[in-house]
Amino acid sequence: MSSSEAAPGAGTGTERPSATIAAARPAADRLQRPSAGWALLGSELAVLFRRWRTWAMLAALAAIPVLIAVAVRITGSSRGPAFLSQITSNGIFVSFTALVVCVPLFLPLTIGVVAGDTIAGEASHGTLRYLVIAPAGRLRLLAVKYAGCAAFCVAAALVVGVAGALIGMLLFPIGPVTLLSGVQVGIGEAYLRLLLIALYIVVSLLGLCAIGLFLSTMTDVPVGAMAATAVLAVISQVLDQLPQLSALHPWLFSHYWLGFGDFLRAPIVWDSFGSNALLQLGYIAVFGALAIGRFTTKDILS
Repeated sequence: MSSSEAAPGAGTGTERPSATIAAARPAADRLQRPSAGWALLGSELAVLFRRWRTWAMLAALAAIPVLIAVAVRITGSSRGPAFLSQITSNGIFVSFTALVVCVPLFLPLTIGVVAGDTIAGEASHGTLRYLVIAPAGRLRLLAVKYAGCAAFCVAAALVVGVAGALIGMLLFPIGPVTLLSGVQVGIGEAYLRLLLIALYIVVSLLGLCAIGLFLSTMTDVPVGAMAATAVLAVISQVLDQLPQLSALHPWLFSHYWLGFGDFLRAPIVWDSFGSNALLQLGYIAVFGALAIGRFTTKDILS
């Protein structure tokens, strides 16, 4: 047998594409492994929390409890809503008040910015096509983008709670907290309940994250997706206040946003948390499926 018969294509250059494909296959296989998803998630979180915009939004959220505490301290007034009237006697209520203030507008606004930018932001910068041609796949990219938005929810809620706790300790006395049910708990348990409230708020915002992710797949202009997400959050809360639409209220994603008062009772009542988690899971499933359907069939041009 001749050498040309033993090595088909030898000397013609046809062996090079096969060799190239064989050499590239291990790299592609590495990107297909589960560890590639974690690497992609780590990269997404690093990019998200390196942005000045992210830190500016977190700083603005942290400023809200500071402004509340300073205003109460300067005026010395204890008049106002239930939580606000308790601040002068117990600084722990700064965190509770700040979370109540942030839930209807400020937290949804910042979540809308992050969620609306997930896909549309990549498209506007011309980097989306480089992400989708990687063997990691579009589904994995969507999952990573949603996880990044959820991580920002955790950071935002904790920033408000921690900033309120710190400024409350600095400006006001700290002591046992009397719960809504009339039972008094120690400082340690009060902070534990504050942490539970922050986690409740995180769960409450996960449905909005899914809505923002879907809207972000619909456009290459991130500002449009951001604005639409924030507007939907406002509309949902307005509809929830109309008694004529009471039959619709349990289906609105914002319906249970302020239900964390159950964590200030003894014993803790979990009914609101369960209903809220189930509702948010439904929104995640519906808008997650819509995002997958849209993104997997979308022509990526930028």
